[in-house]
Amino acid sequence: MGRGKIEIKRIENTTNRQVTFCKRRNGLLKKAYELSVLCDAELALIVFSSRGRVYEFANPNINSTIERYKKATSENSSAPEINAHYYRQESAKLHQQIQMLENHNRHLTGDCLDSLTPKELKQLENRLERGITRIRSKKHEMLLAEVECFQKREVELEKENAFLRNKIAEVERFQQLSIAAGQGLNAIQAYESRNFFHPNILEDGPGYSLPDKKKLHLG
Repeated sequence: MGRGKIEIKRIENTTNRQVTFCKRRNGLLKKAYELSVLCDAELALIVFSSRGRVYEFANPNINSTIERYKKATSENSSAPEINAHYYRQESAKLHQQIQMLENHNRHLTGDCLDSLTPKELKQLENRLERGITRIRSKKHEMLLAEVECFQKREVELEKENAFLRNKIAEVERFQQLSIAAGQGLNAIQAYESRNFFHPNILEDGPGYSLPDKKKLHLG
């Protein structure tokens, strides 16, 4: 069975509290020693018991470590002022860069040109010409891409149109064949109706005697 989780709170029993203090104090000192040796760390540990006894561990020396700590904390206390000064300088630089960019944009649009020298105006002119050249090149590239896209779409539409024309032609041929077949069937039916004589017609004809029927038959 493993050890149960111990609730972290003050131990009320004096004996148990003293025993726990001794065990954990020794463990803490051991960990401090291991940390200083393994990691080559400068370390100082001070422990006061409930009875006022002091226990300490330091590597290399507790006084030098304390002095070093005081010096480090005093230097850190002036860090906010140093950071504030640094941030002010950076803010001023950024503000100057923003101002330069705004002036440059105004110059590109043809505003605030009175403060520029002839040399600066020539440089601005060259930049504008280079910019116009790049813009035209990009525009030409985009137009070529659009033309190519439209050409591909035209080919696709022509293929679809040809496919639809073939379908329409097939439907028309099928309709013509159906009409021709219907007309042929009607002609056959008409022909059969013309050549069809009902037996009653012959039986209901004019009456002849038997000799006369023989004459008609022989004639």
